[in-house]
Amino acid sequence: MKDHESVLDYTVEPDETGLRLDAFLAARADRLSRSRLKALIKDGHVRVGARKLDEPNYRVKPGETVEVDLPEPEEATPRPEAIPLAIVYEDDHLVVVDKPAGMVVHPAPGAHDGTLVNALLHHCGDTLSGIGGIRRPGIVHRLDKDTSGLLVIAKNDVAHRDLSAQFADHGREGPLKREYCALVWGVPQLRAGSVDAPLDRDTKNREKRAVRRSGRHAVTHYRVEETFENGLASLVTCRLETGRTHQIRVHMAHIGHPLLGDALYGSGFQSKVAKLPADAADALRALFRQALHARSLGFRHPETGETVLFHSDLPSDFETLLNALRKPSEALQGRN
Repeated sequence: MKDHESVLDYTVEPDETGLRLDAFLAARADRLSRSRLKALIKDGHVRVGARKLDEPNYRVKPGETVEVDLPEPEEATPRPEAIPLAIVYEDDHLVVVDKPAGMVVHPAPGAHDGTLVNALLHHCGDTLSGIGGIRRPGIVHRLDKDTSGLLVIAKNDVAHRDLSAQFADHGREGPLKREYCALVWGVPQLRAGSVDAPLDRDTKNREKRAVRRSGRHAVTHYRVEETFENGLASLVTCRLETGRTHQIRVHMAHIGHPLLGDALYGSGFQSKVAKLPADAADALRALFRQALHARSLGFRHPETGETVLFHSDLPSDFETLLNALRKPSEALQGRN
């Protein structure tokens, strides 16, 4: 490899004879994804000897020199914005953020500014080495706009590829852990259980997801931690085995226990607000969102291989509601 980091230089060894050019580079340049390398080849950034090759399926020969000229990452389309962030952890490879409720994760129609991505572009600046050739943060999972809590974001291609694989695997073969706190209406019949129900877009409302046989596999494990007001509401811990859009919200509503404050999936439970003690009812009206917080996040660090685990305290609006629910009578912990 040459002295400056913008050029990668390799010599084909005898045991690599006959490999496709993109496969050869993917094995050597492990900090770049194969799709990124294929794009570099097609864009004319790869030379084999003195020849510039734009054919990813070219078969390399022993002794050939393969040179990759890495262009400077393009600037991301979203503009950087100086938005305060609660950084839980950061290094050269990733950043863990405690997202507030009300913040959209990624720019989308109707939400081009003020997103987490805008904030990260400003915060990380030149420490973003580029995901797929674009200087942008690598989003590997998301939280709904009105869900608060922990998110991990990749800062380079290697971290993005590794973290994406961990989230795609859903923790089956690795240490990935995603745990949420939720306040739900009523008390689930089973104090600990699982909801295994496929999710797809609701055919009547494109903003919603619904349990449908044609949907994608989705599993949520839950555990009742406390109950309040003779079973009017419960504090539940949810652990994701999969990560579908609105998964916890839909699954808890599916078993008859939608989240407090969830206007989209719990609209039929609005009349129950009047049954809450005054302080709790006021706190719920002031919440302006579903009572859901991503409390714990664990994964294998893509660079060190170490298992890391992060925790987030409940935000003040959630905690105020929880304390108000606890006031009238002692929580019935562990009672059947």
